[in-house]
Amino acid sequence: MNISLEQFDKAFENRLRLQIMSVLVANERYDFNSLKELLQVTDGNLASHLKALEKEEYITIHKSFVGRKPNTQYAASAKGRDAFRKHLEALENLIKQQKQ
Repeated sequence: MNISLEQFDKAFENRLRLQIMSVLVANERYDFNSLKELLQVTDGNLASHLKALEKEEYITIHKSFVGRKPNTQYAASAKGRDAFRKHLEALENLIKQQKQ
């Protein structure tokens, strides 16, 4: 079995983007502050990686207000879930190839 690098999604090369998608695939939605706390990152760092995933259309954004405070929630899109699944499959195939 020969693994092509094309099977890996460049959007998930970054550890933080991989973590964000892991959280969003495992949960229906996650808000910005909860993601920031869970992943222990700064506002700017999280925002830039969320923007990269949004640009790929891998996540959707839901903005609302809780009382008077803005609340931004993120969810994995169908396209994002599919891309993430394919990326994980490529990683699994690479691991299996290394064991042979």
